[in-house]
Amino acid sequence: MSGHDLATTARAMVAPGKGVLAADESTGTIQKRLDSIQVPSTEDNRRAYRELLFTTDGAAEHISGIILFDETLRQSSSQGVPFPKLLADQGILPGIKVDKGAKALAGAPGETVTEGLDGLRERLAEYAELGARFTKWRAVIDIDASLPSRYGLAANAHALARYAALSQEAGLVPIVEPEVLMDGAHDIQRCAEVTEAALNIVYDELYLQRVLLEGTILKPNMVIAGKASANQAGVEEVAARTVEVLKRGVPGAVPGICFLSGGQSEAEATAHLNAMNAIGNLPWELSFSYGRALQASALKAWGGEDSQVADAQAAYLHRARMNGLARTGAYKAALEQAA
Repeated sequence: MSGHDLATTARAMVAPGKGVLAADESTGTIQKRLDSIQVPSTEDNRRAYRELLFTTDGAAEHISGIILFDETLRQSSSQGVPFPKLLADQGILPGIKVDKGAKALAGAPGETVTEGLDGLRERLAEYAELGARFTKWRAVIDIDASLPSRYGLAANAHALARYAALSQEAGLVPIVEPEVLMDGAHDIQRCAEVTEAALNIVYDELYLQRVLLEGTILKPNMVIAGKASANQAGVEEVAARTVEVLKRGVPGAVPGICFLSGGQSEAEATAHLNAMNAIGNLPWELSFSYGRALQASALKAWGGEDSQVADAQAAYLHRARMNGLARTGAYKAALEQAA
């Protein structure tokens, strides 16, 4: 795929009113989701749950792409249609999580580095053959008064850039995800400092490794206080501080920024995205790549029951619509009550 094609795909991922569903939970993570509704985490149940999301009528109006897990990319619907084809037929781009998870970083107690570069070129070629159009790699950045170290940030940025270069080589648009975690008691100022530092190092590495920025998507955290902080910022402050940090660290050549929800509630994640887009005059599209913040209500409504699939799909479609509105600053909290 040429640079032009990569850029075209990246722009499609952040098309007006649309965002990305992160349905790429690992086997361990999806088990926790299913455990919460007392449903065994069998392959059939995992497939059935994801199928109800992928076959929701109207979702394609608000969902541009879906990140899949390796297992899901290889599965088919109950009608025998491979999931990548099922999505592509609706105009939804299939994507794939390619990292192997965060592991302890040698010489840096309390910090991790994401692994998965070994054999990645070969895996990417296979994923492209299976129908994937984009990829995702998540770096996990712990934060407290002394963490992260520059070493920790640099190690993760280097891995992100190597992954991104390999993805583009394979004709796949990389989602670059340096996530500063919400865990901890840090305030919003500390989150802003660490997020800005992480973005600066990531874009230095992307430049050094010759990654075409127009053919990438950034998936960052929002600038927000830690969950245990006594000083939680309001919606407008989160939006203003996040946009400020992004303007300092993200080149305008990047077509779009798709935020992760990072443990926020569904309504919080939507309200924060809405407030950012309401600021206006931004060099990139601000969109979403939510997991729990798109799925939580749907998962609860489903409960593992075939008879509840329609209710689960309605809950998922509502959240997709709300976030679609937030893409232009048109979301109103009153719409939640109306629904």
